[in-house]
Amino acid sequence: MTQMIPATAGQRGPAETEKRDAIIAAAKEHFTLYGYDKTTVSDLARAIGFSKGYIYKFFESKQAIGEAICSGCLCQIVQTIHVALADAPTASEKFRRLFRAIVEQSTTLFFAERKLYDIAAVSTLEDWGSSRAYLKEVSDILQQIIREGREAGEFERKTPLDETCRGILQVMQPFMNPMMLQHNLDVLPDAPNEVANLVLRSLAP
Repeated sequence: MTQMIPATAGQRGPAETEKRDAIIAAAKEHFTLYGYDKTTVSDLARAIGFSKGYIYKFFESKQAIGEAICSGCLCQIVQTIHVALADAPTASEKFRRLFRAIVEQSTTLFFAERKLYDIAAVSTLEDWGSSRAYLKEVSDILQQIIREGREAGEFERKTPLDETCRGILQVMQPFMNPMMLQHNLDVLPDAPNEVANLVLRSLAP
């Protein structure tokens, strides 16, 4: 599976992954309880039992810790997508499964643990590297699906590939972007299915 952001993004200092992972795990638990915006590095240091300076040996900022947590959540979504697509018989079915996996996993990860939504929201608003990398990953998967569909004669070939993918990603945003998904929970799962049907009709040759 593709790593969502480089392992060194926002991280520094000793390559002691066990201690770094312990900070991430403790921070995730603290953010889950109190929220990302309301937590400072000093709060984390007190909760974890490390000094503030020690945390800064591994992470350059609170955002760097948030990036690591956000990246882990987004990697789970991407992993679920790859599993869902593995045995899909057609490109059309792959697209349906891609969209469904994104909606279902996003809803679970960002709303079942409500406080973690704060991190997803901030990552989108501030355009974090983890958020950009996730969109790039989904775009790459979508492009491959479109190529397969065109080669198999399922999808039209006249529209430039990049234009097709950008358009599809735009109509997926209300159910993919964490800032928008929270306003569309009442229309799940019918609306995403209707959008998927509409997209597939537009791709027909």
